[in-house]
Amino acid sequence: MEKEKRSVYKNVQMQFKKAADLMKLDPDIQKILSSTQNEIVVHFPVIMDDGSLEMFTGYRVQHNNVLGPYKGGLRFHPAVEIEEVRALATWMTWKSAIANIPFGGAKGGIHIDPDKYTTDELQRITRRFTFALGNNIGPEYDIPAPDVNTNAQIMAWILDTYLATMPPQDRQRSIHVVTGKPIEAGGSIGRGKATGQGVVFTIEEWSKDNDFDLGSATYFVQGFGNVGSWAARLLKPHGSKLIAVEDISGAIANPEGIDADELTEYVEKNRVIAGYPKAEAIDHETFLKTKADIFIPSALENQITAETAPMLDVKLVAEGANGPTDPDGDKVLQEKGIAVIPDILCNAGGVIVSYFEWLQNKRSEYWDIEEVDEKLYKKIVDAYKRVRDTAKEFDTDWRTAAYIVALAHLEVVYKERGIFP
Repeated sequence: MEKEKRSVYKNVQMQFKKAADLMKLDPDIQKILSSTQNEIVVHFPVIMDDGSLEMFTGYRVQHNNVLGPYKGGLRFHPAVEIEEVRALATWMTWKSAIANIPFGGAKGGIHIDPDKYTTDELQRITRRFTFALGNNIGPEYDIPAPDVNTNAQIMAWILDTYLATMPPQDRQRSIHVVTGKPIEAGGSIGRGKATGQGVVFTIEEWSKDNDFDLGSATYFVQGFGNVGSWAARLLKPHGSKLIAVEDISGAIANPEGIDADELTEYVEKNRVIAGYPKAEAIDHETFLKTKADIFIPSALENQITAETAPMLDVKLVAEGANGPTDPDGDKVLQEKGIAVIPDILCNAGGVIVSYFEWLQNKRSEYWDIEEVDEKLYKKIVDAYKRVRDTAKEFDTDWRTAAYIVALAHLEVVYKERGIFP
């Protein structure tokens, strides 16, 4: 009989409990953090281009806001459902706490395959979803951002719709209701590459700690959207060689190296990597068995499992995606001696630069790329060092150490503030 598949949220709870037990987290605080605070489900109608009406289901889960406003992305994907969104919202709480930024955790999305809709239809769906959420989002309350299949344009539509619901005198002071906006609409320079940049900053720190030469490194990337493509492009100047890539259309490989900038241009034109002329198509199993120094999973959850982890032949897994490794996969990686920079540290660059965008909007400021990159570097390297030192202190794996860093921060705040009433 096939083993029952665990939900991503169950994986999060297992990881949370392991860290909470090891650090002896206060039992009352453990109870609070093991649950979400609010879960919003909205069903809303939208008129299609042909005049027909479709109903859609959208979600916004708010996990915790003790450190600051809820913060987290919105994804448009057929796999979006409440359990997944709970997991993603919980990870956002840990991510903000590790990065030491004044945000809580939230996540949301619409159960939809965006490829099946026109741009005009997606605009109406996005605007109607924003209207349905109403006061459940707000610039000092809950701040959405881009995630899987969403982008700066979708954030601009959310912004415009939200501002239209506000009294005229409040509109200009509410543009930080979303981050990841187009630059012209109040976005931050550097936000587009922020998650991939954070991945590369953490890989650089790991290579320093382990006397590893990135100039002769080989790497492969799963997922070639915003995170995967930027991580690949930002590793290129180090002299590292990209030898395989996988996305929804399949996998490609070239042992001589794939030019990340060229592949990005190809994907911008063709939407997927399939058919890229300077690499050969390979199957999923061959892709996972690629012998390389670094693997950067930047696609969806649960890619590295008890079944797939044994195939990996790498020194380091740098998790660009949220939850790419399940607890069973983690055990295998530990047994194989493969180092892991966990998602809640490795891909925190996105939320860190979202925080910078939020701050710039609040202050009516505009920072240049050098300032954004320098501040991001300081934040994520500080987080990296705290996780590294905690792993040594507790003699544990890096994922558990990252959770301990987050939980210790949250525990202090709860103990200082107390529980109402």
